[in-house]
Amino acid sequence: MQLYNTLGQTKQEFIPYEQGKVKMYTCGPTVYHYAHIGNLRTYIMEDILEKQLRFLGYDVTRAMNITDVGHLSSDGDTGEDKMLSGAKREHKTVLEIAKFYTDAFFDDCKKLNIKKPDIIEPATGCIDSFIEMIDELLKKGYAYQAGGNVYFDTSRLESYYVFGNQSEEDLAVGVRDSVEEDGNKRNKADFVLWFTKSKFDDQELKWESPWGYGYPGWHIECSAISIKNLGEHLDIHCGGIDNAFPHHTNEIAQSEAYLGHPWCKYWFHVLHLNDARGKMSKSKGDFLTVSLLEEKGYNPLVYRMFCLQSHYRKPLTFSFESLDNVAKAYAKLVGRISALSDSGDIDEEKCRPYLDAFNEAMSNDLNTAQAITSLYDVLKADLNDAEKRYLIGEFDKVLSLSLLDGGNSAQSDGGDDAEIEELIAKRAQARKEKDWATADAIRNELNARNIVIEDTPEGIKWRRA
Repeated sequence: MQLYNTLGQTKQEFIPYEQGKVKMYTCGPTVYHYAHIGNLRTYIMEDILEKQLRFLGYDVTRAMNITDVGHLSSDGDTGEDKMLSGAKREHKTVLEIAKFYTDAFFDDCKKLNIKKPDIIEPATGCIDSFIEMIDELLKKGYAYQAGGNVYFDTSRLESYYVFGNQSEEDLAVGVRDSVEEDGNKRNKADFVLWFTKSKFDDQELKWESPWGYGYPGWHIECSAISIKNLGEHLDIHCGGIDNAFPHHTNEIAQSEAYLGHPWCKYWFHVLHLNDARGKMSKSKGDFLTVSLLEEKGYNPLVYRMFCLQSHYRKPLTFSFESLDNVAKAYAKLVGRISALSDSGDIDEEKCRPYLDAFNEAMSNDLNTAQAITSLYDVLKADLNDAEKRYLIGEFDKVLSLSLLDGGNSAQSDGGDDAEIEELIAKRAQARKEKDWATADAIRNELNARNIVIEDTPEGIKWRRA
């Protein structure tokens, strides 16, 4: 398999540390809000990568974090913790916000046929691991205390900007005009490993540590969670391209300083989803979610197919006109496949060239557009229906478009009636108390479960979409 490695910026043959086994880490969501479809493009492509590796016969173990503390609103260790911001927005505790949006994230993943990672670790469950790693970095001289916080000292490294020929002037604090430089840092590129109460007195989640009552920085969590669950050598680390700097750069710095040897061999980055205004972002206030696409009548798997028709290393521009075209193509594709009978014998030798063509496309740095072309080649081929269904089923182990299931994803049924009635009653009470944030959050949760509610003069009515 050939895979583009951001560390080196070339397409390389994939060779894991241990023959036949792959250890894979994917940066998880910061669960302060719904994932928008730009976020989910990254998770779709990571899912494709994992499934292709499994299709090739690798034994894959994938771990992912859930960021429920420590992710500040800017990359320069300034601003408010995003989790605290979400809690204030919805008048809930941080843990309530984390639970709600973690559930919503995995519900979206289920609708998009994204497989759950083998290991899922919330940051709040790994505080001891963070403290142990930071303590070791201090002992080795790679970290220092200043202003009540613990910082990683980037000046101790031979090379810090590892993803290309970037310079401190290009990438340091000035990457955002709104970032204020932290005067406690020895070097502009240094980053926080542990915050104390001297930094944020109103932080809701804090723990005892050797350096004061506080909480971990965002970057330390992925390193510690990966090393804890996958060991000292990682094969593939995945994430969106915006994580390459500073998050992944900082992960490499602290992980290799802690371990004393190279850590991760391959870095897989997915480029942005753009709309007419540019990169899709929560900071713009309004953003598209899977639930909103459903409300507009789209099957979530249409969005998955939309993503697969473009290469993951190219920016993808979203428009409803483009999505409509994919929806029509997807409906026709599923219809043609549904019309195939499953009777007949399967000649594996006749099928082999089509499997090889699919594998060649997917093993060429995940050329998903060419892989989808392979589907149409099978439908046009001189094969019987059983052979066509067999091949499509094999391809769909990776593409996960539910092609043999009539386009039905593994969606949640929304829960039992009593649970739905309870949520609707809570929403009604919140509206009565003019707690609009809670009422809207419950409506959004019900939408995510494919439950449609209507406020009528006769009272609240609901139905399953």
